Amino acid sequence: MTIGPKEGWQVYSSAQDADGRCICTVVAPEQNLCSRDAKGRQLRQLLEKVQNMTQSIEVLNLRTQRDFQYVMKMENQMKGLRTKFRQIEDDRKTVMARNFQELKEKMDELQPLIPVLEQYKTDAQLISSFKEEIRNLSVVLAAIQEEMGAYDYDELYQRVLRLDNRLRNCMGKLTCGKLMKITGPVTIKTSGMRFGAWMTDPQASQRNNRVWYMDSYTNNKIVHEYKTMDDFVANTVSRTYNLPFKWEGTGHVVYNGSLYYNKYQSNIIVKYSFETGRVLAQRALEYTGFHNTYPYSWGGYSDIDVMTDELGMWLVYATNQNAGNIVIAQMDPDTLEVQKTWNTEYSKRNAGESFMICGTLYITNSHQTGAKVYYSYSTKTSSYEYTDIPFHNQYFHISMLDYNARERALYAWNNGHQVLYNVTLFHVIKTEDDS
Repeated sequence: MTIGPKEGWQVYSSAQDADGRCICTVVAPEQNLCSRDAKGRQLRQLLEKVQNMTQSIEVLNLRTQRDFQYVMKMENQMKGLRTKFRQIEDDRKTVMARNFQELKEKMDELQPLIPVLEQYKTDAQLISSFKEEIRNLSVVLAAIQEEMGAYDYDELYQRVLRLDNRLRNCMGKLTCGKLMKITGPVTIKTSGMRFGAWMTDPQASQRNNRVWYMDSYTNNKIVHEYKTMDDFVANTVSRTYNLPFKWEGTGHVVYNGSLYYNKYQSNIIVKYSFETGRVLAQRALEYTGFHNTYPYSWGGYSDIDVMTDELGMWLVYATNQNAGNIVIAQMDPDTLEVQKTWNTEYSKRNAGESFMICGTLYITNSHQTGAKVYYSYSTKTSSYEYTDIPFHNQYFHISMLDYNARERALYAWNNGHQVLYNVTLFHVIKTEDDS
């Protein structure tokens, strides 16, 4: 027989023998017993809480990830703002520094004009005194004419003419003098290679302000022309010339409408007319070193230097006969014939650059920083002296330095910059009455 289970239990399975007797009975709790059990309820509640917490954690995780991305985005924006603020601050300082630098450069450009204006003021006072003397003499003439005859008037009139001629001669002499000071430079333009030459024509009229530009010291034969200095600064080329021969060095000049230069790999001077586009003359300089035999200290095939001043055209070079020292030659600008030479004792290779003013050659001791006019040779007295006239080598390497008598200025090519220096001359004026 099957044994009846106790309360709360039920028969799960039973086994009987062949006679129907109960051998084993398996009982189990009733199906609904665990659902009513207190511990079962707690377990179910805990399970629900765990599920709720899992969902909450997932929501919190999603929210945290979203907030983290937002924070990262804000951090990047803050970094960008800090960079912009820093850039704005740096730009402000840069703009202020640039503005101050521009003001300083303008002041520096005006500064060299002061001694020039003072010199002109002195010259003007001297000329005014001559004019006052003429006016006074004219008044006396008028009074004497009334009292004396026409013959005496003519004689006095001739005296007036002689005085007027003296005045004009004096005005002509004011353009000459001894170099006392170099001021500047004023940077006109920055262009071209490290070496080159630029110039105006000292023989041109005041209305003719053409500028010529020759880039590099060799392997080139292109010359650019500009109508005015403003066009030169703006790089507005008016004409371009293709020379028949390449040039060598940077010692070129334009004089009375023609270009004078050293022909490439030779000791030949060429005169080229801008008006006709033809070579007007050529002449070889006998015994003259060329192609870096006796250059200036910076090299660049600067063996032969053509120059002009108030007295005409000059050549500066060196020869073996003068032991490599500088030779000065006065040259006829029409025929290129050498009229007279002077041998100096200054080594061409030790000179930085040189230029002529009023028949005197001035030589710098270097082409680099710290250079000064160290030596001068007067062709009038055939004598030399050591000088100490400093000038500011702003860009550290001068490869061309040439005097323009009309402008009373030095044209220079300084490390790819085209600059101008003003010069102050000491005038010694002699009249016919001086011994």
